[in-house]
Amino acid sequence: MTIVGWIQIVAFCALVVALAKPLGGYMTRVFTGERTFLSPVLRPLETGLYALAGIDAKREQHWLTYGIAMLLFNAIGFLSLYVLLRLQAGLPLNPAGQSAVAPDLAFNTAVSFVTNTNWQNYGGETTMSYLSQMLGMTVQNFASAATGIVLAVALIRGFSRVSAATVGNFWVDLTRCTLYVLLPICIVLTLFLVWQGVPQTLGAYVDAATLEGATQTIAVGPAASQIAIKMLGTNGGGFFNANAAHPFENPTALSNFVQMLSIFAIGAALTNVFGRMVGNQRQGWAILAVMGVLFIAGVTVAYWAEAHGNDAFSALGLTGGNMEGKEVRFGIVASALFAVVTTAASCGAVNAMHDSFTALGGMIPLINMQLGEVIVGGVGAGLYGMLLFVVIAIFVAGLMVGRTPEYVGKKIEAKEVKMAMLAILILPLMYLGWTAAAVVIPSAAASMANPGPHGFSEVLYAYTSQTANNGSAFAGLTGNTLWYNTTGAIAMLVGRFLMIVPALAIAGSLAAKKSVPPSSGTFPTTGALFVGLVVGVILIVGGLTFFPALALGPIVEHLAMRAGTAF
Repeated sequence: MTIVGWIQIVAFCALVVALAKPLGGYMTRVFTGERTFLSPVLRPLETGLYALAGIDAKREQHWLTYGIAMLLFNAIGFLSLYVLLRLQAGLPLNPAGQSAVAPDLAFNTAVSFVTNTNWQNYGGETTMSYLSQMLGMTVQNFASAATGIVLAVALIRGFSRVSAATVGNFWVDLTRCTLYVLLPICIVLTLFLVWQGVPQTLGAYVDAATLEGATQTIAVGPAASQIAIKMLGTNGGGFFNANAAHPFENPTALSNFVQMLSIFAIGAALTNVFGRMVGNQRQGWAILAVMGVLFIAGVTVAYWAEAHGNDAFSALGLTGGNMEGKEVRFGIVASALFAVVTTAASCGAVNAMHDSFTALGGMIPLINMQLGEVIVGGVGAGLYGMLLFVVIAIFVAGLMVGRTPEYVGKKIEAKEVKMAMLAILILPLMYLGWTAAAVVIPSAAASMANPGPHGFSEVLYAYTSQTANNGSAFAGLTGNTLWYNTTGAIAMLVGRFLMIVPALAIAGSLAAKKSVPPSSGTFPTTGALFVGLVVGVILIVGGLTFFPALALGPIVEHLAMRAGTAF
């Protein structure tokens, strides 16, 4: 651990906080229908799209109607992507002659991109055509990111509205999010990535002669545009198999830093949107502080573990930390920081191989996902996931002081608590249930690349990543099998939609309630006590649920490493 390393971490955190307020203010104006600096250009296009689709922009929806529209939109997206992958071989823009994607892999991939997971049981440059990458993956990167953001906005409206029967219009929110937020930022980010050296071309793969005289085929393609939304929308699906460790996806230290910022930008800004829409920006800063405490703790442990390295090497006088599986152009600190950022934010992009991290260094990304990825989290998903924990924390606080719990003027009652618990508890059912099945079924266990606790961690990480809609992998598990493609897709669907629907139900319930003025007995929700309470609830829930599984994987692996045993 070095001073320079910590300066990088502090600079990253400072820029994320600095971006939260201006971006949050802009997004608030977008979702409240106010005029923005892009309105003169985009408003005619927006109204034209409503007219073409037959949408009345002034007509809002009940939470159930909003949810049905969301599910229908995503179902159409899934079917479209699945058909595209199955017919890929006969479609244009396929210069490498990629064949049709197998049914089980196409099913897993279509579910993956629709749910904002972007789990990849394939190598991008060896499996997908340019058309599949652009019309399939990139389009779903926009659609799934916009879905998460507008669901968070709907929940915010639940807290901010009084005696209301509606939570917004899904089609209007989706259109505005895509036109005013995602597209403009992605255009700028794409141009930046091209400047840094990321390819953006429809030309064929390039053949080059190596120093040994052999011929090497170098994959290129329309990469920059997909990478821009992959990072900004916390999707994570790589154009190339090596993801953000590939020099064509992440060429420089500057591109690496900007990509990390883009992963956190919208998720952090949504906390400010929450504060603005409920009429008290301090509420948003308090939620961002909860996220910040958990994030800094995770970065500290991961950076220390990777900088410390393996004790077996230290005993031989070999120091310098753990560089296995890392790119030398990024080093230990940027690799550890990226790993924590991408798993805290439900992105799943990787610039280093998590399978090569130390036991504790690999445990932090695992914990980030198991906590529900509420530490900034996926765009939108992180905020509504965090608000579910806030509901539980406020309920606990109410029990402690003996009064009905309240949050931003709304009484938190049995219905909201039940829905929050349903959404939170469905995740470990997928994490732990599928892992337990996979490690006892011989054909599934055969996919593990390593024995002992590290192999167990590979399976646990895979199902955790898919259920949490993250998409990163330990990279040691052979996932392209019928078992993992099918069960992983089920985990992704459950992790996405069985968390969204209860959150929408909470939004509808809260929107219908009257606002309760604060009194002397109201629990303050903008100070350090509230931040500590929410952090404590998150850690207690996570600790009680996941410690036994972590003890079988990374914890026992770390203890074995200290004793001189490696796996």
